[in-house]
Amino acid sequence: MSDAAAQQDPNAPVFSIEKIYLKDLSVENPNAPQAYLWREGPSVQVGIDTDVSSIEDGFHNVIVKLTVTASIADKTMFLVEAAMGGIFQIRNVPDNELQPLIGAHCPNIIFPYAREVISEAVTRMGFPPVYLQPINFEALYQSRIQAQLEQEAATKQ
Repeated sequence: MSDAAAQQDPNAPVFSIEKIYLKDLSVENPNAPQAYLWREGPSVQVGIDTDVSSIEDGFHNVIVKLTVTASIADKTMFLVEAAMGGIFQIRNVPDNELQPLIGAHCPNIIFPYAREVISEAVTRMGFPPVYLQPINFEALYQSRIQAQLEQEAATKQ
């Protein structure tokens, strides 16, 4: 919704991206220069995590953290960790819609930026770029909610 529309109706839902930013970037190339001579293709592991916090009334901070590790046997070729953040203004949205918006939609917006940072960092280390596949943040959000419900049910027994 545009700012003009929000001014016309102060109770109208508002969703806007205030800022996308790089919070943290860590690059490790522990076996350089020998790693550049390895001919075997590495296995690549990808880890993902999200973190959500309220900054102030109506403003939410969402962090998508990606960890990419490439290794051959027991030797690490490279490790890249990127934490990409987004500040979102969200107002007048019912609670039952707010949590999925923050937990799934906002990470979907941030992910392409984090994917680009990872690929660029790997390339700058002198390795072929890593192209991360899209991630279904809706499914991750639903599984996190399901796990919380199961944990709550287990503690009540």
